[in-house]
Amino acid sequence: MNISVITVSFPLDRETLNELKILCEEATLNDYRVYETIMNIPLAGSFDSKGFMVLAYEDDNDELVGAASAIDLIGLHTYEWSLVVTPAYRQKGVGTALVNVLQAGLQDRGAEGQLAVVIDGSPFGHRFIEQCGYSYSFSEATLETKAESVELRNDIHIAPFAGEQTELIAIYSEAFGDLPSESEELIAFNTSTNGRKLWIAHKDGQVVGTVATVKENEIQWVTALAVHPQYQRQGIGTALLSFSKDYASKQSAKFVMLDVEIENRKAISIYEKAGFMKAQQLDYYVKN
Repeated sequence: MNISVITVSFPLDRETLNELKILCEEATLNDYRVYETIMNIPLAGSFDSKGFMVLAYEDDNDELVGAASAIDLIGLHTYEWSLVVTPAYRQKGVGTALVNVLQAGLQDRGAEGQLAVVIDGSPFGHRFIEQCGYSYSFSEATLETKAESVELRNDIHIAPFAGEQTELIAIYSEAFGDLPSESEELIAFNTSTNGRKLWIAHKDGQVVGTVATVKENEIQWVTALAVHPQYQRQGIGTALLSFSKDYASKQSAKFVMLDVEIENRKAISIYEKAGFMKAQQLDYYVKN
C-alpha cells in the first residue's frame, strides 16, 4: 500500500470536491453518520472560506482514501478540523498521516488555536483523537427543521443590520460574555462575508434581539441568536426562528439548521418548540 498525502488550500477545484463527496458518501453508508458537512464540503469550494484540505491518495489506483479538513470559520486564526478515512483503509496509518500533515499546515498558517471535531458515535473516531493527544472539551447538537413560509408577528420588525452596533454589542455581552472587541469582530464578519446576513429585531422602537443566517446550498444555517435580557420570555427568540424559516423558504433553501451546546437545555427547549429536531451531535476536543 503506497499512500501519498498532499495539502490543498481552499477553494478546491470541482474534481477534488467530487472526489471528497464520494469519499464522504462511502463513509456515511458504512457508519450511518453524515460526514459531508463536518468535512466542510459546502464551504471548501468558496473563495470566501479560509481553510485547507489534506488529501491521502492510494497511489496504485490514484484513489482518494482519506481527507482532513481545517477551517477558520470566523477569521480569528482558530481552526476547527475533522477527518474521514474510507472504511477499507482504516487502522492502517492513514489517519495518523493526515493528522501529522494537518498539524504542519496549521503551523504554516499561524493558527493560534484548534478544535478537533468528531461525530458522536463514529467508529474509532473518539479513541483515535484521544490517542493523538486530544482531550474532550464540549459537545454541540445540530438541530434541523424544514424551511417553510411562516406567518410572522406584526409587533416585531426584523430587518438587516443598519448600524445598531452599540445595542448589538450590549446584547452579545449579556448573551455570550463577549468583549466589545470580540463583538465588533463578529459583527464585521457577519456583515462583510458573502452568504451571511445579520438581522436585527425591533419592538416598540427598541433593539430586542438578533440572529445571523448563512446560506450553504439547500441549507440555511442560523447562528448568533440572542435576545436582550429585558425582553426575554416575550417570544422574541421564537419570532427570530420563525423569521429564519420564512426567509430560508424565500431563498429556496430546504432546511434550516443550527448548532447548540448540549448542556444548554433552555435554548434546546426553545428550538424544539419552534420545530427543530436533533440531527446529529458533534464532540469537540482540545490539544493537550
